[in-house]
Amino acid sequence: MARRRIQAADGLAALAAVEAGSTERTDIATSVRFLLEELAELAPGKSVEVRVPPYGAVQCVGGLTHTRGTPPNVIETDAETWIGIATGRLAWDEAVASARVLASGSRANLDGLLPVVRRR
Repeated sequence: MARRRIQAADGLAALAAVEAGSTERTDIATSVRFLLEELAELAPGKSVEVRVPPYGAVQCVGGLTHTRGTPPNVIETDAETWIGIATGRLAWDEAVASARVLASGSRANLDGLLPVVRRR
C-alpha cells in the first residue's frame, strides 16, 4: 500500500479548487501529489516512475523493481496535463500523441490505470 501524506478530503478539496480555476501553487501542488498517491495505491510497485515537476514523483506498477539511477520506465508531464489525465478529462492516448506526456521505456504506459479519480 502506498504511503499517504495527503488526506482524501484535503486532496479532493484542492482538486475542486483547481478545477474551479484556482492557480494557487498550494492547490496545484496538493492536487498533483494527491493524484500521484492515488495512482501509487491503485497500481502498487516500483517498475514505473511518474514525474510531475516540480510538484512530485511516484513509483508505481508491479514488475521488476528499480533501485538505483534513472528508472528504465519514466513518465513525465506537467501539472495541468497530469490533473487532466488523472481525472479523465484528458485521454492518455491524446496526451501522449500531442507530446504533453513524455514516456520512455517498454512499461511506461498508464493506459488502463486512468483515471485515478473520476470527476463529473
